[in-house]
Amino acid sequence: MTRSKIFFAVLLLFTIGKIPIYAQGEAAVTFLLIAPDSRFTGMGEAGSGLADNSSAIFWNPAGIAFLNGNEVSITHSNWLPQFKLDLFYDYITARYYVPELGGSLTSSITYMNYGEFIRTAETGPEALGTFRAFDAALTLGYAFKLNTDWGLGFNFRIIHSNLSDKPTANEQGRGVSTTVSFDIAGMWRPSSDLSIGLNLSNLGPKIFYIDRAQADPIPTNFRLGFAYQVFADEYNSLTAALDFSKLLVNRDTTGKSDEFYKALYSSWTSRSFSEELRDIVTTVGLEYWYGVPGDFLFAARGGIFYEDPKYGNRKFITLGAGIRYDYYGFDFSYISTAPFKDRENHPLADTLRFTFNITWDAVADASKGFPRGL
Repeated sequence: MTRSKIFFAVLLLFTIGKIPIYAQGEAAVTFLLIAPDSRFTGMGEAGSGLADNSSAIFWNPAGIAFLNGNEVSITHSNWLPQFKLDLFYDYITARYYVPELGGSLTSSITYMNYGEFIRTAETGPEALGTFRAFDAALTLGYAFKLNTDWGLGFNFRIIHSNLSDKPTANEQGRGVSTTVSFDIAGMWRPSSDLSIGLNLSNLGPKIFYIDRAQADPIPTNFRLGFAYQVFADEYNSLTAALDFSKLLVNRDTTGKSDEFYKALYSSWTSRSFSEELRDIVTTVGLEYWYGVPGDFLFAARGGIFYEDPKYGNRKFITLGAGIRYDYYGFDFSYISTAPFKDRENHPLADTLRFTFNITWDAVADASKGFPRGL
């Protein structure tokens, strides 16, 4: 199979899967937009306002500025289960608090496996061997407090996309490419009840598999999130979260895309203001905890994900649960499309994510409360 056919097949899977690449094929390496962990995906994928565990590397790295202690986590999900293909997604995170630096060092590994493909000749169907296609990213970051209310977070990321193993016939390029990106995030947490976060992620140059003239933008993304602790007592807490997100990629009528630094502006102004607002994804979620922090805790979660029918049309509800005992935690989340039309054919229906995490040396911050999920 040729590199271009493999790339088209993978692109088609993401388009069908309603990841925000849309019918125009706006961005490449869209695996970077997959919501990773089970906790916040159980809350409708609303995590940038709360962002109080190591998965904040994805949602809002500035949230880690308000945490101390150390944590590692791993998430696994069989992706697009409706297609019954060999697709899976893994996400590993770590954060380490360094008192001398006044903040935390963070890292994550993202791996998207597209399965095994059979290479065939241009002239016939005979098999020439097999290869595996995948996308991967390594992220390194740092988060720290500016003062008691404000936190900042920065990430640097290396992205590697391996859609083939070698060129076929007269094709140019091997179907393999590497690029870099970075994230900038801020968090305002004036009290233990309220936090507001903003994250600009995947800022970086275009990626290309053949030549620079055929380069595609990476999925620069804007997230604005709010979290509010509705109530909390010795044994119970309820938190509500609301996120707005938008893909900051812009193409003209010829298909030419802006560089990321131009798209930060043009992706908000290339259409009418009302159309730009329709292009914003809205997610909302709730999280309830019962138990004693630092001992045994149980969580129940739910949320709603909404995308305008003209700009992707992903609509689903999410459910999730989690437990914490001593240093250890386990979470899972589930996507249900039952309330919506065409739910039987929705590729994201019945998607499950599972996360295991270990947290140690965490100390409560009396000025900002204690994240009950740690």
